[in-house]
Amino acid sequence: MTLLQEKRTALARAVLGEDNYRRVLRVLNDRRQKPRVGKVRFGDLRRIEPICREYGFDRGRPVDRFYIENFLDAHRYLVTGTVLEIGERTYTESFGEGVTRSDMLHVADVPGATYVADLTDAPNVPTGTYDCIILTQTLQMIFDTKAAVDTLHRILKPGGVVLCTVPGISQIADPVWNSTWYWSFTELSVNRLFGDAFPAEGVAVRAYGNVLSATAFLHGMADRELERHELNVFDPEYPVIVSVVARKGGDVAA
Repeated sequence: MTLLQEKRTALARAVLGEDNYRRVLRVLNDRRQKPRVGKVRFGDLRRIEPICREYGFDRGRPVDRFYIENFLDAHRYLVTGTVLEIGERTYTESFGEGVTRSDMLHVADVPGATYVADLTDAPNVPTGTYDCIILTQTLQMIFDTKAAVDTLHRILKPGGVVLCTVPGISQIADPVWNSTWYWSFTELSVNRLFGDAFPAEGVAVRAYGNVLSATAFLHGMADRELERHELNVFDPEYPVIVSVVARKGGDVAA
């Protein structure tokens, strides 16, 4: 503020009084806002109940799945060799190229599971086994995330990679898993979490989403209800998901 502006401000305060001066400032500030304060059109979003509590599955593909699958598609060249997927094999089958072995780890004894184990303590999974591990939207349901990441690091081959996604801004509406949904993540927390186990130069973290896609996702809208150019703007201050590619050091045996 210049000296002249300071003098004008002091004069305005003296003439109007502090309360009236602040009231005038609020009015002037409101007039500068676009849309005007109180004039935002919420339309169908002016509701307390979300459009869909099932993340958008009832309406199509959920917004977070759009980002997850785009991340995996961009890194499909890493889904090769011996691959472990946590919870299922869906993405190994969709994005794998040259997969020689496809395993699944699940916390419950479900059909098709190669290993039944808690990722925080999985001694039945051999050390140094996998070229690639796929872990999508799972770490938020593990309280001891550090132990889980340490396990991922241990069971990778030297030079192997983890492809992982975690929620940022999200519903917590899953009827099966919401009782163990402990965390949401940011780029900073994911970088710190994986950087403690993997070499810093081997960790690449990225946030996907923006204020529009986050709003749509919270309401349970499907990705097809937004334009692609709207989905493909990435604002790290509004992360719908956070992704990480973490590579184990080539000379690390365990």
